[in-house]
Amino acid sequence: MEPDAPRQNLAINAYRTLKHDIIRGRYAPEEKLLMSRLKEHYGVSTGPLREALSQLVADRLVVAISQRGYRVAPMSLAELNDIYDARAQLEGLILRLAIERGDDEWEASVVATAHRLSRVTDISSPDELLDGWDTRHKAFHTAIASGCNSPHLLQMRHTLFDQVERYRHLWLQETVMSPTALAQKRQEHAALVEVILARNAEQADTLMRDHLMTPVPIITQVLKARGIQ
Repeated sequence: MEPDAPRQNLAINAYRTLKHDIIRGRYAPEEKLLMSRLKEHYGVSTGPLREALSQLVADRLVVAISQRGYRVAPMSLAELNDIYDARAQLEGLILRLAIERGDDEWEASVVATAHRLSRVTDISSPDELLDGWDTRHKAFHTAIASGCNSPHLLQMRHTLFDQVERYRHLWLQETVMSPTALAQKRQEHAALVEVILARNAEQADTLMRDHLMTPVPIITQVLKARGIQ
């Protein structure tokens, strides 16, 4: 990070990098975030770091402890189930509206992003496969949701997605490198595209909710193995 960069840019960069590291598990749930170590690791002064941490508190990824600094937010099975259920319910509603309101350009974007996602196994590097699949998967679901034409619903969706990311990455680590898991996801995505193009809102809603809930049992096993209840 350049020392002469505006403070706001430093805070934004620190926020994005620290958020990425928390989601990817660099810091364990409830781990204390020592300012001295953060300053050294991210090369940012106290001011921008505090701004970044305040935003992460708002994102519910970090907890502020009165007079005692910051800790990574805890994880729990109750939160896992609540966040995933809320996300699946909202995504189903958004998809219904998208099918009702989406035009030909929306359909084309869904098909294009689905095709690109189906080709992700052409990436050879394991690290690139995880990041590449995740990026293309988000693009596919974002394309679907965009058809609802509701900025407020899309903002709610974005907020829920941010909160689910830490849990979701546990599932990615467990499954995305598995040919069987990737094949299953390809089938689910193809089925979604088929009912979307057929404008079958009821079936699309059901498929979407089922699709989004499939990671929960796997994440539950991971959390329990780590002693998280």
